[in-house]
Amino acid sequence: MPERSEGMSVVAVIPARGGSKGVPGKNVALVGGRALVARAVDAARRAELVDRVLVSTDDRLIAEAAREAGAEVVVRPAELASDAASSESALLHALDSYAPEAVVAVLVQCTSPFLDSSDLDGVIHPVLDGEADSAFTAAPSHGFLWRPDGSGVNHDPGHRARRQDRAVELLETGAAYAMRVSGLRCQGHRFFGRVRPVVVDPSRTLEIDEPDDLARARLLSPLLDRPRDPGPADLDAVVLDFDGTLTDDRVTVDQDGREAVTVHRGDGLGVAALRRAGLDVLILSTERNPVVQARARKLHVPALTGIDHKGVALAQWCADRGHALHRTAFVGNDVNDLPCFDLVGWPIAVADAHHSVRARARIVTAAPGGHGAVREVASRVLGKDIRDGSEPLALHR
Repeated sequence: MPERSEGMSVVAVIPARGGSKGVPGKNVALVGGRALVARAVDAARRAELVDRVLVSTDDRLIAEAAREAGAEVVVRPAELASDAASSESALLHALDSYAPEAVVAVLVQCTSPFLDSSDLDGVIHPVLDGEADSAFTAAPSHGFLWRPDGSGVNHDPGHRARRQDRAVELLETGAAYAMRVSGLRCQGHRFFGRVRPVVVDPSRTLEIDEPDDLARARLLSPLLDRPRDPGPADLDAVVLDFDGTLTDDRVTVDQDGREAVTVHRGDGLGVAALRRAGLDVLILSTERNPVVQARARKLHVPALTGIDHKGVALAQWCADRGHALHRTAFVGNDVNDLPCFDLVGWPIAVADAHHSVRARARIVTAAPGGHGAVREVASRVLGKDIRDGSEPLALHR
């Protein structure tokens, strides 16, 4: 990393207005269990060269998510939050109002969910050490671009060179831009003087502009996000779905119509370990059968059963117990768990969960539901292996 002269302050500014048209509520939409604005704040706070992180917004929910993630919030005037307002205008307002000491500014976009802190340090570095006045993230591109009239933009359709023979082309990712503040004030835009594209990993470049982009990001997050398990310091409570999470989602029926489900003894050990660590544990289920309450009594935890609106019940239980939703984990497997996933800070899907649930999860277990998934969650939270109890146990309904 470059050595900085005294007073060389680097400030990251994340513009996040509330009026997105392509994806309503985009900046607080969840990817991997985290609001897009919170993901951007996380990346900026992890960057070694960033001194302060500001979020410029006109929206209360975005402001709350930004503060919760650890950013300072700049209240953006309405005239700078319209569709016509530029990102540069929001950037300059934030610098003028909150960070006049900034020598280098970094514009960070919420719409790039897989931005890494190393990408931010990468664009700051050449500006700090005087190699560039402006730098931005870019990815290698080998695509052939066409105009609507059928003519080539970056190639001759009649004499197309092989990819390895073509000049290197870079695609602006839209994720991060670093610039000297003096040049920004003088020129009024982010590209001036010596401009340096900084190459980043193309597999992590995705801009969310349309609903399909958001769906794609949610599917990719389990593959691209840095794995991090919550520890006891991150959590107040762990809430568990029943069917498909504490069971394998199957029901056996005998000739007399009696039903039975299968649970895992190891999950009981996991619940006990979470309770010993001081975490509140709740079973939350739409199932009305007494078997849920019977299992809850065996585990010495409360259960809410027959719940049609699980998100509402979860929010009320957390409020009654004084638990912050962002410090709550919910472990589930099916689409009726998604309202809970959208509320908590740690949505966790079991391995065989519905694909839409895995896509919205911050963590996906290696074990399927009813096969030790809850014990795995407890082991990951507590940072130790919770042994024994490998055999299944049948419960009659």
